[in-house]
Amino acid sequence: MIELRGWWLRRMADGPRPLQEKMVLFWHGHFATSVEKVREAYLMWRQNDMFRRLGTGDWLELLVEVAKDPAMLIWLDQAQSRKDHPNENFAREIMELFTIGVGNYTEPDVYAGARVFTGWNLARSADAVQQFVYVPAQHDTDAKTFSFPLYANGSKTIGARAASAGVQDGEDFINGLAGNPLTGRYLAGKLWKFFVSEFRSAPESWINRIANTYLASRYEMRPVIREVLTSAEFWDPASYWARYSWPIEFVVRSLKEVGWAGFSAATTLAPLSNMGQILFEPPDVAGWDAGQTWFATGATLARMNFASTLAANQKFNLATTAKNAGMGKSADSLQAYFIEQLSTAPLDSSVTSELANYLRATGAWTGSDAQLQAKSSGLVHLIAGSPEYQLC
Repeated sequence: MIELRGWWLRRMADGPRPLQEKMVLFWHGHFATSVEKVREAYLMWRQNDMFRRLGTGDWLELLVEVAKDPAMLIWLDQAQSRKDHPNENFAREIMELFTIGVGNYTEPDVYAGARVFTGWNLARSADAVQQFVYVPAQHDTDAKTFSFPLYANGSKTIGARAASAGVQDGEDFINGLAGNPLTGRYLAGKLWKFFVSEFRSAPESWINRIANTYLASRYEMRPVIREVLTSAEFWDPASYWARYSWPIEFVVRSLKEVGWAGFSAATTLAPLSNMGQILFEPPDVAGWDAGQTWFATGATLARMNFASTLAANQKFNLATTAKNAGMGKSADSLQAYFIEQLSTAPLDSSVTSELANYLRATGAWTGSDAQLQAKSSGLVHLIAGSPEYQLC
């Protein structure tokens, strides 16, 4: 898993499609699945690649593929579901966490959903890779009725089917959930928190607009994401620095802005764990809590320590780029340069005053190479470790 985590981090930091990787991270949190239970790195990579292939396309296709994904089938125990003992885990989570949201389904819906997915199982292929398989003999063929419509005609019942055609029960259920207006609203709320703001609630008009785009596009995510990123609410200055950076977002942004030539991706993994996030290992089916919960005392210290380690590792490069840009001639110019290079929420005068004091603490500014190396590294550490840099 070390190699897989490092591989994904490198894609996030250096890959050609940062928005695509951002959406992969979003879906990893939305369809939270952990290697701790799955136990096969290949299956986690395959799920991650599925998010990359489908995460900005047809969301119904993505939802169907998630339901058949071996990592998910293991994670939520669907592979053990039988008609004489339906497992309710996946049926519950596909409603509560993936589509219509908590409070919009009943306990009988959970049991009916569990019956829908009986026979959705796993088998190892000739090359010993686990694959989805539908097993007719394990499927409950009776009708299943829900508290909400599943079909365009308003029907709430999936009719009885022969076992040989029973896989269609699950696909009808998924299609009905994808088309439920509550699903568009649920996704809109999560996209608001991930892209726009954790500091204020999404306006009802915004939720409606995103949800309507989702339905009008027949569940295509590309127009939905476009609507999110071009919305006036996204570009509103009140939305600037209105999210708490996830640990991986903080680390990737630091690598991009500070530089990481010669700095191993594997070196980030222990600090990320200390910050509270391990890629491919969310804590439970609901994913990471996010928000202010990232900032326990130890996790905050881990961020500051990472900023120190990275800045020290890059001290020669930082000094060279500052010098080549003509910013080493004075302490003020060096400070202004690195505040500009590191994307941080506006720093008030008390913070910039303390940064200036740090630059001048050891005497007069000379701009020597030794002074540039020490002060550039230290200044970047202070900025990247500041509270303002933890926002995005």
